[in-house]
Amino acid sequence: MKRMTIFLAALCASAAVQAQDVESVLAQIEQNNRNLEAMRHESDAAKLEVRSQNNLEDPSVEYSPFFAHGADGIASSELVVSQGFDFPTLYAARRKAGRLQSEGIEGRYGIARRDILLEAQLLCFEAIRLDRERDLLERRMKSADELLSLFERRLEEGDASALEVNKIRMERMDVAAELSRNVAARTTVMESLCAMNGGRRVSMEGADYPAMPSVGDFDAFRERMLSEELDLQVSEADTRAAQQEVRVNSQNWLPKLEVGYRRNTDMDDAVNGFLVGASFPIFSNRHKAGVAKARYAASQLRTEDVKEQTEARIRSLYSDLEQSAATMRTYDLSLMRSTLELLRRAVESGELSVIEYYVEADGIYSNMLSYVEVENSYYSTLAQIFRNDL
Repeated sequence: MKRMTIFLAALCASAAVQAQDVESVLAQIEQNNRNLEAMRHESDAAKLEVRSQNNLEDPSVEYSPFFAHGADGIASSELVVSQGFDFPTLYAARRKAGRLQSEGIEGRYGIARRDILLEAQLLCFEAIRLDRERDLLERRMKSADELLSLFERRLEEGDASALEVNKIRMERMDVAAELSRNVAARTTVMESLCAMNGGRRVSMEGADYPAMPSVGDFDAFRERMLSEELDLQVSEADTRAAQQEVRVNSQNWLPKLEVGYRRNTDMDDAVNGFLVGASFPIFSNRHKAGVAKARYAASQLRTEDVKEQTEARIRSLYSDLEQSAATMRTYDLSLMRSTLELLRRAVESGELSVIEYYVEADGIYSNMLSYVEVENSYYSTLAQIFRNDL
């Protein structure tokens, strides 16, 4: 029974790190990322803080006992209970300003979440690129091993030279070094994903690039990107909040009001009454309207700047995507694979020397690695284009 329990535990542990697609990895990171969880709490705290700015003032209670010569105990006393509040229209204006500020807070959290998930997605894409590079290097290593075995046998039979055998060994050495660098780079990527996932490991073995939306023509693409850009939405929300703050401060001349209850006692007699008062903000609100207007003007300029930067980013990404797609179309993978096979047969049959084989094969392998790089660049550009969809 104990062995069965250990077996089941091992099975569950292996299932926990089984190969995952990019979408499932991002879903896990969104749930487990410590920084993202901390920002959720900070966002909630900031929204509560905004709401607290529109609370009523605290009620005030004052009690004053008076003592007189010849009187036994308290000769008289005064009790005052009062409540101060702003002019009623200010609460409505501040409530609207608070809603707009909360929109900005939620938007900033959305930007932080998007950036974390985009970073994780790009790391996943890098893991996929490294896996494809490793597969190519492993095929190259397998080919070198088979050729080395063949030519070592030929060397013993006198049908090959030591130079040819050494050339194959040099090829194996170079590929082994590339494989070692590949493994180290992938380990770094997976450790970064593990850290982003709250210390929980993920597996990207066999993962592929996810299906991505099509871009279409530039004008429609531009309109969609501008409408979905979170940075621009947050900047516009901040501008609306700043504009509402100007309206709030335009009412600062209204008096603060105070109402209350007063009770005075004198020996056995008691007098009850009401307290009504007003405070006129002649000095306390000086320059506040000017400050609000200056912040509103700055917010408008900032929004214009964000819009211009967004448009420049859109054009740059669209251009990069078109260039990557055009470059990918120039590579014929099936042609390169078949050419490698033909070269392999030629060197094995003696029609081609090892030196000539590697001159041709190195160029083909270099092109195949370039395709892996361009493919990764293409999907990474798509990820940045559609980052607001995460």
